[in-house]
Amino acid sequence: MTGPDWHTLSREFFRRDPREVAPKLLNKLIVRDDGRAGRVVEVEAYCGPEDPAAHSFRGQTRRNATMFGAAGHLYVYFTYGLHWGANAVCGEVGQGVGVLLRAVEPVLGIEAMRAARGGVSVRDRDIGSGPGKLTQALGITGALDGADLIRNDRGIRIVDDGVPPPAVPIAGPRVGISRAVDHPWRWHVPHNPHVSKRPAAGKGKRSTR
Repeated sequence: MTGPDWHTLSREFFRRDPREVAPKLLNKLIVRDDGRAGRVVEVEAYCGPEDPAAHSFRGQTRRNATMFGAAGHLYVYFTYGLHWGANAVCGEVGQGVGVLLRAVEPVLGIEAMRAARGGVSVRDRDIGSGPGKLTQALGITGALDGADLIRNDRGIRIVDDGVPPPAVPIAGPRVGISRAVDHPWRWHVPHNPHVSKRPAAGKGKRSTR
């Protein structure tokens, strides 16, 4: 599946600090080759050995090995014994840094995404509004760990369809972690109803990254 103005993101796009990549990923499309696509509306950066909240903080393991590989691959992990999470690997080989894909707005294959999330009763705004919902809606499981997002490996890629990232995204603390909680390394599209968690009044702030 492809659109006339879609451009798959390059390796160089991801080969940067995740705090640079994350806000630039907003409004890009995660595309599956079965017709499903979601627009990225919320992300978080995880920064390896300087970030106690990152899976890679204590070094490489069998579980997190993909994070230490080449930029532009997908790191998929099982969390809380409940659902999958997905990160775009960033930086240089060996750094162990990436961007968590936290929420998407359904764009194409919406009914297939809704069905994957449980059926007709799921509201549009709830289809991809959280990292576990996102992976479920887009069919992302551990079988996609290590998939190359640049080469459409295993039928998944991230593309630019011409919609720019927000000029002034909302930045704030990351969600659902117990360490390094004060870093403002979560970004989302302002006023988008598909984000997983909106900041309390005064908590989020505009970012010019």
